[in-house]
Amino acid sequence: MKPTQKKTSVPRPTKQPPITSPTAIQSASPSAHAALTSPTPSTDWVVLAQLLRPQGRKGELLAELLTDIPEQFEAQPHVFLAPANFTGTAEDPTLRRIEVASFFLPVGKNQGRIVLDLTGIDSIEQAEQLAGLELILPREELLPLEEDANYVTDLIGCAVYNRQAEQDIHIGTVADLQFALTPDGSRRLEDAAPLLEVTGLNGEELLIPYAKHFLLTLDVPAKKIVMQLPEGLLEINQ
Repeated sequence: MKPTQKKTSVPRPTKQPPITSPTAIQSASPSAHAALTSPTPSTDWVVLAQLLRPQGRKGELLAELLTDIPEQFEAQPHVFLAPANFTGTAEDPTLRRIEVASFFLPVGKNQGRIVLDLTGIDSIEQAEQLAGLELILPREELLPLEEDANYVTDLIGCAVYNRQAEQDIHIGTVADLQFALTPDGSRRLEDAAPLLEVTGLNGEELLIPYAKHFLLTLDVPAKKIVMQLPEGLLEINQ
């Protein structure tokens, strides 16, 4: 299995084992064009990127890429601009359809992020007003994932169990996903497994490597992850 973020991909797919936002991530790990559809009131939204700040003088924006499939922006350039953690319907007035005119993946200190040119955003001032917003799509408009890959948004909210002596012990719920960074925090380490940020049963924070050799099963519809963790790992990572 592989988790999100990197070819050029767009939700958070997670690729480790082998997670974009939107994260696809493969625990330890596309090519069809998505149809432009009208989301239903029960839309399942996936976050592709979070806008950070202007990048350049012509309205381009630097964004946190939450997917391993940047090609998503080529296959489906018409995305939705939404407030962070949006859960509303397509009729929500805070939702705005916008087109990704072009994008590129920077190197250096911003490696692992993405620079987006959004249609109609032509100045630094306009770009500044979008900082903190997210680019999202209905799940049905996304490119198909590689086998064993999942979006970061699929993992958040999952109950996590640790198998011990053939029993699955509930240890907490996934609150977020962390990606390993260089010591100066400037870029992501592509070969390092992401960490599940788990809220324990007593409110404590647990950091668990989302690595293929620890993962037993992931049931996205049931929001359940079963892992087999080395003895002492939970105590070390609290």
